[in-house]
Amino acid sequence: MLTAGQVLQLIRDGSCRTRKALIDHTGLSRSTITDRVDRLIEAGYIHESGVESSGGGRPPSVLDIDATSRLVLVADLGAGHAHVALTDLAARPLADERIEMRIELGPDAVLSWVREAFQRLLDRAGRPREQVCGIGIDLPGSVDHTAGKVVRSFLMPGWDDHPIGEALRADFDVPILVENDANAMALGEWWSSWRRTRALVLVKVSTGIGTGVILDGRIYRGAEEAAGNIGHVRLRTSDDRVCTCGSRGCVASLASGHALARDLGQETSSDVVRLVQAGDPTAIARTQEAGRTLGVLLATAVSLLNPGVLVLGGDMAETREHYLTGIRESVYSRSLPFTTRNLEIVTSSLGRRAGIVGTAVLVMEHVLSTESVDTALAAGGQPRGRARTPAS
Repeated sequence: MLTAGQVLQLIRDGSCRTRKALIDHTGLSRSTITDRVDRLIEAGYIHESGVESSGGGRPPSVLDIDATSRLVLVADLGAGHAHVALTDLAARPLADERIEMRIELGPDAVLSWVREAFQRLLDRAGRPREQVCGIGIDLPGSVDHTAGKVVRSFLMPGWDDHPIGEALRADFDVPILVENDANAMALGEWWSSWRRTRALVLVKVSTGIGTGVILDGRIYRGAEEAAGNIGHVRLRTSDDRVCTCGSRGCVASLASGHALARDLGQETSSDVVRLVQAGDPTAIARTQEAGRTLGVLLATAVSLLNPGVLVLGGDMAETREHYLTGIRESVYSRSLPFTTRNLEIVTSSLGRRAGIVGTAVLVMEHVLSTESVDTALAAGGQPRGRARTPAS
């Protein structure tokens, strides 16, 4: 006997778009399907969006997700920026706001701005906070998803073990999901452009270097939820450059935006991007060298995971082809032709929106999951409530 949440998944994935299709597919009685569908409509999960062509008789109503009935608030927090957005349940943006802000200001200052920005977005869209069904936040650090907090980050002093979810729950009693920024970006890229790809790897190169891996449509986090920390793999143990983690010779100390800015006498990775875009030959040469250095490590990832696409995101993706060219040189020269013959190595299609889209998708998948839907219906019908263990 399928639950209403399981019926919703059949509608979401396109397996069944009408009541008759649900009856034929599941073998359940008309009265049972009618009960499940009516409950989903009443709770605002689905609506009738039109009629299907019919060979005779009354054409059946088409069932679809009601993406506009509930809202999602998301925050993409980087080392030097804060980007918030209000989306519907299809991850479509309704309003957004972005500022330059150092995450090292600490959780109190940053999350205070996020709370105020969330309210500004709702006011701008003319929507009440009661319509918010979930919140997502991505940050540049390792995350404990169950507890909703940062476990460790070298770029975020003061954030370790801070209860991020509790800091926002006073204003919004909804599921609050916390995610690593590279994971969120990878999910956003996969959702937007690469859903037919079984394996996607995204490497974010900004102040630091992080990686997100999508396998069969799900974020791969690893046994200790620490997958993707390639920025602190040591490539040159004798190198004098000290990484933010305290070690020497990490790939982040050699190829990150911070490393490039230091070598070129600049303040930030954005400054490096501006030099490259202006045609500065020294900046271009150093950027290509950094791409080749990172590509040495990515060649191992390509051989290990055999992804269909490798995406470059973050600030250094804005250097056009220069950083990407270096990556391609190393990956193709150091990997077996069999593993790279269909590999696409590209820059992010979403750019600065990748984290926002991916985090919105993460919340959407959680709120519309079978367990969350059945729990919400049992509690009163609305797609709200606390998250226990966020879905990936």
